Amino acid sequence: MAGIDRARALLDTARGALADDPRAQAELDLCEHRMYQPVRVALAGSLKAGKSTLLNALVGQDIAPTDATECTRVVTWYRSGRSPSVTAHVDDGRAIPIPVTRVDGRLGFDFGRLTADHVDHLDVEWPARALQSTTIVDTPGTASLSTELSDSTIRLLAPRADEHRGQSGVDAVVYLLRSLTATDTAMLRRIGTAIGGSSGPLGVVGVVSRADELGAGRMDAMISAQQIAGRFAGELERTGLCQAVVPVAGLLALAARTLREVEFRALAQLASTPGPELEAALLTVDRFARPDILPDIPAGLRRSLAERFGVFGIRLAVTLIRFGATSSTALAAELLDRSGLPELSAIIDTQFAQRADELKSHSALVTLDHLLATSVATQAARLRVSVRRELADVHGFRELRLLTTIRGGGLDLPADQIADLTRLIGGSGIDPATRLGLPAGTDPPTVRTSAIEAVRAWRSLAAHPLIAPDVATACQVAARSAEGIVARLDESQTAAGTTGFSAEMHSPRG
Repeated sequence: MAGIDRARALLDTARGALADDPRAQAELDLCEHRMYQPVRVALAGSLKAGKSTLLNALVGQDIAPTDATECTRVVTWYRSGRSPSVTAHVDDGRAIPIPVTRVDGRLGFDFGRLTADHVDHLDVEWPARALQSTTIVDTPGTASLSTELSDSTIRLLAPRADEHRGQSGVDAVVYLLRSLTATDTAMLRRIGTAIGGSSGPLGVVGVVSRADELGAGRMDAMISAQQIAGRFAGELERTGLCQAVVPVAGLLALAARTLREVEFRALAQLASTPGPELEAALLTVDRFARPDILPDIPAGLRRSLAERFGVFGIRLAVTLIRFGATSSTALAAELLDRSGLPELSAIIDTQFAQRADELKSHSALVTLDHLLATSVATQAARLRVSVRRELADVHGFRELRLLTTIRGGGLDLPADQIADLTRLIGGSGIDPATRLGLPAGTDPPTVRTSAIEAVRAWRSLAAHPLIAPDVATACQVAARSAEGIVARLDESQTAAGTTGFSAEMHSPRG
């Protein structure tokens, strides 16, 4: 994928080529502004898919209301800020401060007399570490591509060609799935086209959401969810609509990240309750919260546990305590690990956050391609050739697809080679030293020598006469990644005006 410096240079050139087009100049300004901002990641999916709960789990705080109120019907931007603040941008151009409320422990935004119909979007600034490098956008549900409720989501993620030249307002999307419907596949196809252009679904990840509910609260619920995620991943990979699909129990993840000591003590009491008595109490949430059930634990606390953890989460927590989770810290870590959130967070980090410059550059170039395609300026056609050439550099896309294949266990290589391959294509980080398994701060000549050795090793393996075609392709991707390290080091040396080492190997882009 294109480097951010090359994208900025093309934007600067386009300013001159499109000097007589005020609308194009305004869109170029927006493109440049986006390139200096954190990467924009949207949470999308059908109604009640659990987007707000997942957002809270990712951030590790209750910052997004989860009740079906006016605020959940509005596109909401969550950005890093020094103190919590909420601003409504209404359809007449005004910006109105919105009070943050807490009712019975639940977060809410007080719209007052405003209604969602008159609010274009909400801006939420919050002092959360997770928002320092990533802006997260919570979107209304896409129950139907034609409903009024989903129009704002579609305009943001996948606008028509006559709306902002078809440019998506975000750089990446986490799409939540309860099932795989025709509406979901149509929306994913539209999002992939808007974000990736002709390169495919760059930055689109699927989540089997509310995964604990798929097994009706049984202890094997996450196993069932993993199997479903595997089927979804296979179908979406064949159709090229998604980079990865993972199961996540958002409610469990949020409860684990915000576990309180009083909750741990109550769960420990439940763990000491005889099994048949506890199972009878957990038949339904209403039964679990009845005053005459489990009288040693206040009914209000039990209801809060049911709302925060769900039946699956309570059963899992009790089991983990019985098997040795003797502190709230230990229990929280075990619950979080089993929620699926760490895997999703790792994917977001390696595929979105660490590749932020690539994703933002790609977004800018897709927009620039649209602008030049419709321009009558004399230089537009020639400049568009350069833009299309940059968009054709889709090696980053190949790395992401290969990471998805490896994650699904679809590559027949020994474990040590899988680990080396995953690291080299950016599965643990995209800086050269990390890709090559070298210590941080390794000097450039050593990095370059190691990269050249990696090129030779993976090219040799790819050429082996008995290797399977898919493995050979994977080896070629790895070799190309190593070549890219060599090329970037050589470019840096040339730019610095030094000749510390000779250009033993160069790599073409693409």
